[in-house]
Amino acid sequence: MITVGVVLGAGTSRRLGRPKQTLPVGNDTVLGRALACANASQLDRVVLVVGGAADEALASMAVGRAEVAFNDTYGEGCASSLLAGLDLAGVCDGIMLLLGDMPTLEPGTVDRFLKYVTTHRPWAAVTSYQGTVGHPFYFSANAFGRLRLLHGDKAVWKIVDEEPESRIPRVPIDAPLPPDIDTWHDYQAILDELGLAAPIGLIP
Repeated sequence: MITVGVVLGAGTSRRLGRPKQTLPVGNDTVLGRALACANASQLDRVVLVVGGAADEALASMAVGRAEVAFNDTYGEGCASSLLAGLDLAGVCDGIMLLLGDMPTLEPGTVDRFLKYVTTHRPWAAVTSYQGTVGHPFYFSANAFGRLRLLHGDKAVWKIVDEEPESRIPRVPIDAPLPPDIDTWHDYQAILDELGLAAPIGLIP
């Protein structure tokens, strides 16, 4: 069973006001840490989707084993990045969607989720952190046709909300939901959690 991780890192960062992909987190960046998690997992392949600030983002991190998909229509919403990743993923049994602005996700969490979907082979599945649904999401090849009909932001959530849990099971993860970054406060909170300080001169 071949599962491809698709790291969504092409956002416009409208709410943050600057490219969040390149914000420093220790010796790495927000997107760099998210990609490193995917690369360190047992996923068969990894696809990184970039768009906004693509050149700066790629120059600021190690791509490793990931293949890079460029989304020229990233301004149309997250669904366009999903489709760019799906195109590069090609023939596979399923894709796992990971957020490029979730820098504290652990490879072990990805691997536990991967073990579940490999064993049970659901149409789709989502992680549930102590009862709160979050990423990564998984979609089997049987769901790709549905994914290709999506457009705009939060489009994948519409599928999760519309389908019963018997079709999209919640896979329990005994840990708090790893935060993503939409605002400067979110970024600062993650730095605080990791015991890091924002670099001098970096202001919201």
